Parts: sequence; C-alpha cells; structure tokens
Amino acid sequence: MNFDPQTALQHAETLLLDMDGTLLDLAFDNYMWGELVPRRYAAANGMSFEEGRDYMLELYSGVQGELKWYCLDHWCGQLGIDVVQMHYDVSYRIGYLPGALEFLRQVRERDVRVLLVTNAHPDTLALKDAVTGLGDYFDGLYSSHTFGYAKEHQDFWRALQDEMGFDRESTLFIDDSQPVLRSADAYGIGMLVTVTRPDSTAPRAS
Repeated sequence: MNFDPQTALQHAETLLLDMDGTLLDLAFDNYMWGELVPRRYAAANGMSFEEGRDYMLELYSGVQGELKWYCLDHWCGQLGIDVVQMHYDVSYRIGYLPGALEFLRQVRERDVRVLLVTNAHPDTLALKDAVTGLGDYFDGLYSSHTFGYAKEHQDFWRALQDEMGFDRESTLFIDDSQPVLRSADAYGIGMLVTVTRPDSTAPRAS
C-alpha cells in the first residue's frame, strides 16, 4: 500500500476512488455522525448530549463494516429522526480534501477509466455530487448499496467486477479505510494507496 498515486497511474488501466475521506473531507461525516445526529437524537428523547452520544456509539459499533452502518434508511428507522434532512441542513460543510479536486482534474487528462466506489448511501452520494460536482470527473459512480454488500466484503468486489469487468492487476484503488483496503487486497486489486489524513481537522494517521 505504499505506491505513489501519480507513479501508479502510469501503469493503471482502471482507477477506483473512494469518496468520503479520500476525495471529500471526512470532517463533514465526523461532524454529522459524531455530533449532530447524537445531539438531535438526545434532544428528541430527553437525554443529555453525552447520553445520546454514548448510545449512538453503541449502535454504531453493532453494525460497523456492514451495509446498515452506511444506510440512511436504516438510521432514520432506527432513530426516529430524519437523518437525510439533517445532511441537507448542513450541506454547506461538504467539501473536497486539499488537493483532491486538482488530482481529479489531472486524472481526467490521462487514458484511464475512473470509477467512484463508495459505501455512501445513494441519497448521500446524490447530495454530495450536487454540492461538489464530483460526478463530472468519473466514468461511473457506484454505491455499495446497489450491490447489497459493503466494500469490506468480498461479495462487493465480485459484484463490481461482474458489472465493470476491470483487470485486477492493472487497477489502482485509493481509500482511507484499512478494512476496505484489506478487502481489496484479498480480492487481488493490484495497486492500493492509503489516504492518511481523511479529516482535514484531525491529525494525520500514523
């Protein structure tokens, strides 16, 4: 996972890019799920923020890495609050990571197929595309919800390959999630790059 993205691109026929924490600043999602959702849930249920946050963390841990963890429909039903509308309420917080937009512009000048592969719910993907215009830089946008499996699972990669027919060895994949990258590695994706600072407001990962 120590490839330089620019060097690896010279050998790649297909470039797979994650969205949140790779192209878009994970600060938005961390604020959404770490502060706003617990605060709104606590207010709706007569809890303190701390109680709401602790309860949410317990719920998160129960489904982390599964499709439910990324599913807005699941959380709306589970919590009884409109999580989708909350995303729209603070959509002004959505933005690119430093250098990400410039990277996308450079990639479009290369002879490489570029696909977005995200665990984000289709509603989230649509909102973030509308705010940032990132869809303009891709040959296809794919949510794991379409395939029924999160990227942490081998079934996702099999379904994606059935859909797109990419060659594993000549594919470059960039993501910020170690479990996702391990899954891609197990599937045989040839070139993997880790994003070490997915949240611009947090320290760089070691």
